[in-house]
Amino acid sequence: MLTLNLISSSPVTFSKSNPINASSLFIRTQNHKYLISPSSLLNKPTSPNFTKIHGYPLGLTPLIQDSSAKNEYPFGISSKNRSLIAKAAPPESNPEGDGETKPNKTLKLALVFGFWYFQNIVFNIYNKKVLNVFPFPWLLASFQLFAGSVWMLVLWSLKLQPCPKVTKPFIVALLGPALFHTIGHISACVSFSKVAVSFTHVIKSAEPVFSVIFSSFLGDTYPLKVWLSILPIVFGCSLAAVTEVSFNFGGLWGAMISNVGFVLRNIFSKKSLQNFKEVDGLNLYGWISIISLFYLFPVAIFVEGSQWIPGA
Repeated sequence: MLTLNLISSSPVTFSKSNPINASSLFIRTQNHKYLISPSSLLNKPTSPNFTKIHGYPLGLTPLIQDSSAKNEYPFGISSKNRSLIAKAAPPESNPEGDGETKPNKTLKLALVFGFWYFQNIVFNIYNKKVLNVFPFPWLLASFQLFAGSVWMLVLWSLKLQPCPKVTKPFIVALLGPALFHTIGHISACVSFSKVAVSFTHVIKSAEPVFSVIFSSFLGDTYPLKVWLSILPIVFGCSLAAVTEVSFNFGGLWGAMISNVGFVLRNIFSKKSLQNFKEVDGLNLYGWISIISLFYLFPVAIFVEGSQWIPGA
């Protein structure tokens, strides 16, 4: 019988009556990862001291073979035992995380981005159609936030979406992002009420430009190729503004302020919610919409309530 003392572990005893599966016991050192060979240990003298053969401790087989020492395993490991060693080795962790390959993540991101952009176009078109028959952008923006809040409450009530733990620090952290979300949302609705939906949509597509600029002011750095990539966006938006038939400064400034509001919402959401990483994107957006409703609705009643309610 031979007893092997591992660092920070209980003694491990090998004996004929205590067989050990060679694929289940490992020793990890600073430079190598070894697989214990119980049979070799049991066939050696019962001295607790290990003798080194070929630079490796007696009874230990390297799991990862050096290319310069091919076929120099101690004790003559057979091809069958090598296959067992390969199966015993733990799988390499994927640096991309979640066991998902990079091509799959890229495809998933492209699909999500495309679906978001398509839904954004549909939302803008229907937003304009509603404003043609209900020309009250402040109230419309409030109703949209109300609908989003009710929808999230339904998901939480039916447990279709796990509700995050709501604490005072969590609400306080959302006050800033929710304020910028309110500014971005109402500014977009005001812009839609003044110009063609295509014009507002083109101006709002310049949001990445504002994101890079504001992030740079707040300490982030970007390589030159990122700055060069936003030049076509700036040129395209400028060309659209010059050639737009329904152009007016109210619609232009509304779309520009909307870009600023949404970019600041994204930046401050990331900074203020670093301690709440368990909150996913859907729950974050839901709570931001609820707080934004409390910001916007009183102002909407003050600005457009008298116009909307007959006799008010």
